[in-house]
Amino acid sequence: MRFEDILLPRPEGLYCPPADAFIDPVRPVPRALITHAHADHARPGHGAVLATPETLEIMAIRCGEGFAGTTQATAYGAPLDVGGVGITFHPAGHVLGSAQIAIRHRGMTAVVTGDYKTRPDPTSAPWQPVPCDLLVTEATFGLPVFRHPPAEAEIAKLLASLAQFPERTHLVGVYALGKAQRMARALRDAGHDAPIYIHGALRRLCDYYESRGIALGDLPGATIERGKKRDFAGTIVLGPPSAFAATWIRRFADPLVAFASGWMRVRARARQRGAELPLIVSDHCDWDELTAVIDHLRPAEVWVTHGREEALVRWCTLAGVAARPLHLVGYEDEPEA
Repeated sequence: MRFEDILLPRPEGLYCPPADAFIDPVRPVPRALITHAHADHARPGHGAVLATPETLEIMAIRCGEGFAGTTQATAYGAPLDVGGVGITFHPAGHVLGSAQIAIRHRGMTAVVTGDYKTRPDPTSAPWQPVPCDLLVTEATFGLPVFRHPPAEAEIAKLLASLAQFPERTHLVGVYALGKAQRMARALRDAGHDAPIYIHGALRRLCDYYESRGIALGDLPGATIERGKKRDFAGTIVLGPPSAFAATWIRRFADPLVAFASGWMRVRARARQRGAELPLIVSDHCDWDELTAVIDHLRPAEVWVTHGREEALVRWCTLAGVAARPLHLVGYEDEPEA
């Protein structure tokens, strides 16, 4: 039996023929298995969607209640039978509800990681290694230059800047799902108990995280009703990257712009964003994490997708692991709008 008999790339996305199901399809399909609720993986319009409870609830928040014909929630580790194929979801450590999907059929196991990270993050269930014959891994930061520092060190940089420039508003660009909540939680864990102001686009998902028991502290809205610019001096404000190109940014006192992303390792990206304070905080594996996962699992074959595919394929080949790039389209950074 070949791996292509249980999993193969198609224009819609990865397809499992015996289960007649797609994983994170980029076009509407009759049956979709969704790894997590970022918009480049979780699109509306499918006939049936199978995902973790959190992913389904976040999709409903973002896309509306009728985002699919039918939905089915599955807990981590709960065994499912889909057309005679064994399916289980396992924590991916990426964002709340994110999962790796294990597919078992005729003695073979394939694991589709979706997006994942192995570093601790109190806002998501920790990544779990899943033994497999075929590993489908992302490679968003699949180059040796991407070695993320500890998130705690980047939070310390932000707080040090806040102490050094108390007259300035520290505006931090964050994605609405995952990064906003992780930054808020990390600031609390670092002892920052003051209010953290948030753009309105972050409110519903921050409230949802709170409803799931993830304490984020006082998060008042960074609204015009707040008052004069000086009222925001010495505060931290979180907002989506798209807001930084809008008039919204003008309401703050001498804003110091920061962005929290793995891409802040690249100076050109930081300059393009206008980031005075680049914060290298990522919800994806860096190069060392990617290679460590492959070395730990030692699957018979690795398929590499949505990222810097060729470098990781080359590393696998040198390590004695068969590998190939998938060249799937439609998986990029989380949309900013």
